[in-house]
Amino acid sequence: MKHLLFALLATATAVAAPNDLPSPLDLNAAIRYALDHNYSILQARQQVQIQEGMVTQVVGQALPNLGANGSYGRNDATVSETFPQSTDTWIAQVKLTQLVFAGGGVHAAIESARLNRAAARADLQAAIDTALLDVRTKFYNVILTREQVQVQEDNIRLYQRELSDTRNQFQAGSVSNFEVLRARVSLANAQPDLITARNNYRLAVEQLRQSLGAPAPLSGVSGMPDIVGSLDYVPVSFDLDQALESARARRPELVSLHKHTAAGEAVVRQAASTYYPNVQLFGTYEWEGEGGYVISPSSYAQFGFPVLSSVRGWLYGVQGSWSIFDGGQTRGKVHQAKAQLEQERLSEATEDLSIDVEVRQAYSNFQQARELVDASQQTVAQAAEALRLANERFHVGSATQLDVLTSQVALTQAKTNQVQANYNYLVAVAALRKAMGLSDVSVGS
Repeated sequence: MKHLLFALLATATAVAAPNDLPSPLDLNAAIRYALDHNYSILQARQQVQIQEGMVTQVVGQALPNLGANGSYGRNDATVSETFPQSTDTWIAQVKLTQLVFAGGGVHAAIESARLNRAAARADLQAAIDTALLDVRTKFYNVILTREQVQVQEDNIRLYQRELSDTRNQFQAGSVSNFEVLRARVSLANAQPDLITARNNYRLAVEQLRQSLGAPAPLSGVSGMPDIVGSLDYVPVSFDLDQALESARARRPELVSLHKHTAAGEAVVRQAASTYYPNVQLFGTYEWEGEGGYVISPSSYAQFGFPVLSSVRGWLYGVQGSWSIFDGGQTRGKVHQAKAQLEQERLSEATEDLSIDVEVRQAYSNFQQARELVDASQQTVAQAAEALRLANERFHVGSATQLDVLTSQVALTQAKTNQVQANYNYLVAVAALRKAMGLSDVSVGS
């Protein structure tokens, strides 16, 4: 099953037009689209294909090698008359060689190539995890900005209703023109926030399109379908110790570096293999022939006779080479390979520390986001009740218009804080899952 899934993920996909996006577009559809079109994922897939080619290339060194070559030549007639020789010569050869011993260098090269291929697959997994986290974040941001537009539109409607009520009360003589003017100013002051919210929504849609890898049409229109979803708060729980343990076991970045370190050890053995001789078995089948006219050496008369002869047969045996002294080249290669291996080990230790810090930060952000969601839910309910009471008191004359406007501003701020808190919570959960190595899609190993 893993190999089938990996084969599907490794298939290069042509860039699709924006109208190929599912409509309506929900989060799961966005993730599926990004798997086939996100440019970072596509590049990581091609890197896996490069390593697949390297494995095939290196394995070929351990397999029998069959080759053929041949030549045909014709001499000028004057040359053949001056120097008795055939005017036509040919040779054909088929040779089979098999490596027998190379100091372990070929086996080390194969092991290194296979480990680098496994590292490339882990890098593909890391690219998928990073890209899908970005897709989730951008998708949630679209929903957030859309909710913020809705909050500002609700706020405008409240100010419009407040202005209408104030005008009616002014006509009834219960309030002065000052209250009408203040209600009109409050409505005007709310317009920029709505304009900004709508622009933020348009920008969020474009950012999501970029994250998905969906090019826009040439007409200048975004071409994005309807985006459906909500910022619903679904409580989940995580344990820090379990999160750290999961990250150490699952993070593809650590898997990749571990494979690179093991490949570096194989490279050291490969570099040291030239200390030993290289031995091959070979078998050659050869066919040589000649023909044409030659000059008779027993006569001054220039007459010739046709000659046609050929030989063919097998030649087989053992061949080898051994660089007894190479001026320190092998020693230098081994020293270089060991230094690169040490760099890989240091990179692995650095990444391990970095991931540990990332998990702890993600867990802390998750805790903060959860607490802010709880607080914002209570605040919205309280602000809505405060506005209701302010309106009732204003209509019976026990509260001022300023009390109503202040309560209205507080409710708008509370709703804004709530949708922002829900967004932060969903992003925090996604970031913590990514830090723990909990992937939506697995490419295998």
